[in-house]
Amino acid sequence: MSAVESWSRVMNLLREHAPADHADLPGPAPEGVLAAAEERMGVSLPQDLRAWLLQNNLDLPEDEVDDDVACCGYAGFPDEGSFFLGIRAMERLYANHPLSGGGEWREEWIPFLSDQDGWTGRFIDAKDGRIGRWFVGEPTLTGEYASLAPYFDSVAEMLTRIGAGDYPACSVVDGRLVWL
Repeated sequence: MSAVESWSRVMNLLREHAPADHADLPGPAPEGVLAAAEERMGVSLPQDLRAWLLQNNLDLPEDEVDDDVACCGYAGFPDEGSFFLGIRAMERLYANHPLSGGGEWREEWIPFLSDQDGWTGRFIDAKDGRIGRWFVGEPTLTGEYASLAPYFDSVAEMLTRIGAGDYPACSVVDGRLVWL
């Protein structure tokens, strides 16, 4: 399954189980926005990441961005403490990553999920498309998933369990994911 197909599965499950959360999510990023971000970052977006952003660019509207936090996103999705990043948030965190400068962060790693402080999250390796994760103060893990598709499949599995009432850390209230 491709990243686009896996993400579509996530969106279908979110629409089914948490329709209010699904309704909040924005549409695609324009190609020009992606090209401009690539130029500013000096790295080409992996095809999977580009395809995902062309479906849903998860940046908050400009007037909802909090300049006092490292990253902003739609709270509560995909989990309680982190959120998927849109291209503006990716670019901002890429430029100011907490692990930069110490040899612990590589320029080919593009963050796509983070907490508000940028202390923990997931990235895609622009060289090979593999997914890794970081947590400040712990070793960075590379190659946790082969690509975005299996990672999105794991999110879909979690949403399936939430919808079935078989995920104790989360329930759905008034069409929204509520983390316990």
